[in-house]
Amino acid sequence: MGAAFDIKLESFEASSKLKTIKEVRSFFTSLGLKETKELVEKAPCVLKVEVSKEEGEKMVERLKAVGAKAVLVW
Repeated sequence: MGAAFDIKLESFEASSKLKTIKEVRSFFTSLGLKETKELVEKAPCVLKVEVSKEEGEKMVERLKAVGAKAVLVW
């Protein structure tokens, strides 16, 4: 088994807040819009823990594509 990583949302551009919320919500089907908005607004924060490097890199790239700054933390 490979190493596990956490995905940390460091910040997001104000103009892309809605896109960031929608992207984060796509990672968590169990979260409602309000809960996702509150999570994003807590940035910097850890969004997801113990993901594979491959999954984490994909999620970070998707967040960057909508104007958010996210990193993998080991």
